[in-house]
Amino acid sequence: MDSSCADFRRAQMSRRVFLASAGAFVAWAGMPRQGFAAGRQPRLLTVVLRGAMDGLAVVPPAGDGQYQSLRGEFAIGVSGRQAVLPLDGFFGLNAALPGLHGLYAAGDALIIHAAATPYRDRSHFDGQDVLESGMAGPRGSASGWMNRLAEAMPRGEAVGPVSGLAASQTVPLILRGAAPTLTWAPPLLPPVSGDTAQRLLALYQASDPDLAQALASGIAVDLQAAGSDAEIRRARNMAEAFSNLAAGSARLVAAEDGPRIAVLSYDGWDTHISEGAEEGRLANLLTALDSGLMALREVLDPVWDDTVIAVVTEFGRTARINGSDGTDHGTATAAFLLGGAVKGGRVLADWPGLGDGQLLDGRDLAPTIDLRSVFKGIARDHLGVDERTLASAVFPDSLGIRPLDGLVG
Repeated sequence: MDSSCADFRRAQMSRRVFLASAGAFVAWAGMPRQGFAAGRQPRLLTVVLRGAMDGLAVVPPAGDGQYQSLRGEFAIGVSGRQAVLPLDGFFGLNAALPGLHGLYAAGDALIIHAAATPYRDRSHFDGQDVLESGMAGPRGSASGWMNRLAEAMPRGEAVGPVSGLAASQTVPLILRGAAPTLTWAPPLLPPVSGDTAQRLLALYQASDPDLAQALASGIAVDLQAAGSDAEIRRARNMAEAFSNLAAGSARLVAAEDGPRIAVLSYDGWDTHISEGAEEGRLANLLTALDSGLMALREVLDPVWDDTVIAVVTEFGRTARINGSDGTDHGTATAAFLLGGAVKGGRVLADWPGLGDGQLLDGRDLAPTIDLRSVFKGIARDHLGVDERTLASAVFPDSLGIRPLDGLVG
């Protein structure tokens, strides 16, 4: 059976069928109230951007001399293009993320670039499986690394189940396992977005290029017919939906007897066509993401100093723009850590370069940071889980992946 068709069939039955621009908030009853140090109540929230975020458009390496030649007129932050928000002189931040930039300036946000899971085959479904399971390959576990992390955390005073919440949506793999879970999402969510069409396009690009070209043309016509007013309304709806999801989740996490670990899932990042990093689809997604992150910051203010928020995606996108003014599935990308517990105000990257001989397979940003090392660093230094447990129980088969030092503190 063709692997792309198998992907499509799995997608139809996937446990990760979420409404667009939103996702599940899942929390544990019985989580440690005090964490690993007396008087501390550390919190960890993970925001999963499903669909593969283009790290080269979100955190453009304007200081790399190959960036403009690869991206051409779509290279932002270089001479003659829209200015980006300044970071460290080499990297910039997409102008659609002013709130995140403010956290960076305040030392509460750390940007990580050229990061990836160990997965390399560029299927959304398998890529998300690896990101969520914490394993070295897809379909390697029925449980997720955050659920196993919950079991491994040092126990303090137990917290009872959060009550009065409407059960909604299935539990994503990252939270499946022996630890009990509770799901919540806002009762009113927007209709499903065009991400479904983008995923179908990805299937056709792998299995039927002629049909893919026809579908791409149809999608482009639909986008043009929708007009700018429709795009503006959609962007506002996305921002409002994700902000509501973030604020509601944060209220539960900030509560004295609330959960200490949570996941928010945000769909729609598969930008094969008309990516629009400055004005368009990606810029709208980033605006909505920024709005949600600011909602988290506001509501979590009383516990901000004991909070880490990780923003991650299953993989990146190609270094070059495709024929539809978009980007195809890639490998390495950017990730963000936010929170008062984060040692921020910097970009963490072992930059591999964008030259022809430096790209992975001649097409992708090469990964130099394993996301498991990021998660391990947070789990060890923020949540108090020892390295042996992380390597054996939380992230099996990762003995050679050391936790990154200095992420929090």
